Amino acid sequence: MNRIARTLPRAASYWTAAAVAAIALWTSGAPSTTYPLYEAAWHVTPAVTTTVFAVYPLTLVIVLLVFGDLADHIGRRAAIVLGLAGMLLGTLLFAVAPNIAVVFIGRAMMGIGVGLALSPASAAVVEFSRPGRERSAGSVTTAATALGLAFATLIGGALIQYAPFPLHLDFWVLIVAIAAVGVGAWFLPRHTRDEARGTWRPRGVAVAPGIRLLYLVATLAVGVAYMFGSVFLALGAQIAEEITATHNVFVVGAILAIMSAVIGVTAIATRSVHPQVSIAIGSVVTLIAFGFLIDSAFSGSLAVFLATTLISGAAYALMFAGGLGLIGQNAPAHHRAGTISAVYLVAYILQGAAAIALGLIATDSGLTAALEIGAVVISAFAIAALIATQVLRVRGRVEQRVTDASAMASAMED
Repeated sequence: MNRIARTLPRAASYWTAAAVAAIALWTSGAPSTTYPLYEAAWHVTPAVTTTVFAVYPLTLVIVLLVFGDLADHIGRRAAIVLGLAGMLLGTLLFAVAPNIAVVFIGRAMMGIGVGLALSPASAAVVEFSRPGRERSAGSVTTAATALGLAFATLIGGALIQYAPFPLHLDFWVLIVAIAAVGVGAWFLPRHTRDEARGTWRPRGVAVAPGIRLLYLVATLAVGVAYMFGSVFLALGAQIAEEITATHNVFVVGAILAIMSAVIGVTAIATRSVHPQVSIAIGSVVTLIAFGFLIDSAFSGSLAVFLATTLISGAAYALMFAGGLGLIGQNAPAHHRAGTISAVYLVAYILQGAAAIALGLIATDSGLTAALEIGAVVISAFAIAALIATQVLRVRGRVEQRVTDASAMASAMED
């Protein structure tokens, strides 16, 4: 009885897992508004701050490669608690950092923490869903991550712009939030009925043979969302500054937070939509969003840019929720966290590559050239996701016809 009393009920576990996903994205985005301050305060070059940014996805990819299926063996709760501890330590290092070297270490710890916690949290949202409502898990996780990104830009921007101690205060606020979520995570069930458990050893990335096409579609969808998000957040801030003629961190962050708000609203509004349909629609909306993004850069119109944020948020939500929902529902229960980690792994690699490449192009050839090249490349991935979704749909129909024919033949024999 005492053990049961110390465990959260199913509904509370569901929302706690979603809160972990939110805090993971808040942690990942928290330093973004602080990087320019480091250049001014510590006289470091943009190349150094860019390297600090690169430490996060590099560390996260390594963690996903080595520890991607850890939660399938030690349990969702244990992996999530370890991840939150890593996030807490990394954020603490940012909060007290006296120099850029400590920031490097803190960013690496953030990557380790998010890498350990995000996949099991995504899997836990599926497993703690009410029976028959598993389809909405991807949408809820998408909305939670959007909320985390909004907190990173809004709270961080406001504290940096208007509060004292701009290098540190927003990280202390995040520490309190991580600790609060950690308390809830501590009381999650130690294991769910879907976990494999058993002895863990490094296995690398593995995908069950029967779901490889599903994995490809899900990875393309989440990868497009991440690449598009990196383009919008990296270059969108520059466009917003040029259009509004302001360097106010909070104003720019508030404009970018509109996208996060739309992501959350779209994800919840479309939670009953089948993941394949969500990806198909999202692919088309992504193409439209790029058209608006390029137009806003050329026209310098705030109205067009605001329309871009609305369409971009819808595109991101449809692609991310569709991809995560597709793999979450169909991955083997005993390998769900590992399979979701494999999706995140490729998506983060694509995101990092897109951010670095487009940043170099923007530096050498200008913002417009970067947007045009990014539009072509990422649109090609969106079209590939659309085609792969249709192939998956056709294969599903063929398999269903074979199953029906076999059932009919068996009935006739009887």
